[in-house]
Amino acid sequence: MVQSSNNAKRGAPRLDIHNSDVPLVCRACEARHKGVCGSLTPDQLVQLSKHTTKHVYRSQSELITVGDDVHTFSNILSGVVKLTKLMADGRQQIVGLQFAPDFLGRIFSSQSSYSAEAATDVRVCSFPKSVIEDLARSAPNMEHALHEQTLKELDEAREWMLTLGRKTATEKVASFLYLIASNIDPELDDDEHTIRFELPLKRLEIADFLGLTIETVSRQITKLRKSGIIELENNRTVIVPSLARLQDACESEQ
Repeated sequence: MVQSSNNAKRGAPRLDIHNSDVPLVCRACEARHKGVCGSLTPDQLVQLSKHTTKHVYRSQSELITVGDDVHTFSNILSGVVKLTKLMADGRQQIVGLQFAPDFLGRIFSSQSSYSAEAATDVRVCSFPKSVIEDLARSAPNMEHALHEQTLKELDEAREWMLTLGRKTATEKVASFLYLIASNIDPELDDDEHTIRFELPLKRLEIADFLGLTIETVSRQITKLRKSGIIELENNRTVIVPSLARLQDACESEQ
């Protein structure tokens, strides 16, 4: 399951940031406007806010363990979460990444089918499972938003199958960097802004995620740098001068 589509459209500017009908805890929340909470009315947000808690997870902390009973769901407020599956022989595979304002968890599931780990420091807003499921049953707008997210995840999984199955090594690495760059800042609306981010995964993890060797990943990052599509600082900081150019590199060999 690969999440956070690199083709997802940015939401409209917040118009109700000072709306007194919206709970204070929700007014400046990006998940409120661009995530599933954006479907809720002020009254429904008030109902939900009575049960919300904020949490901070440090990098490498586990948020969800595969097979555990599900008691809460969360909106990601900032940071990157990696979803992983453990094979019978102990090997671990990253199967997806989530960003703000993604919804973390699968509604109406009693157990988690994957593990979720903080790839960077992560802030989340969490709600009891029963509250979210009751709200989904009683509020068609919430149910619709959750259904849309599920379909988006399906589309993203198909897109990532294309990336892994048909793209060249350069296109794969460019696609990974575009995935990060286009989702790392939920408030960024202009594709021509320079984007700077720390790689949330180690080179070996990137290689495993893309089905490449670590040497190939390093060579393709160098190739993108020499082409002027990205810049590097300290081997971990990536600067994207033009998101449009990086997107072009995802689809044509440079």
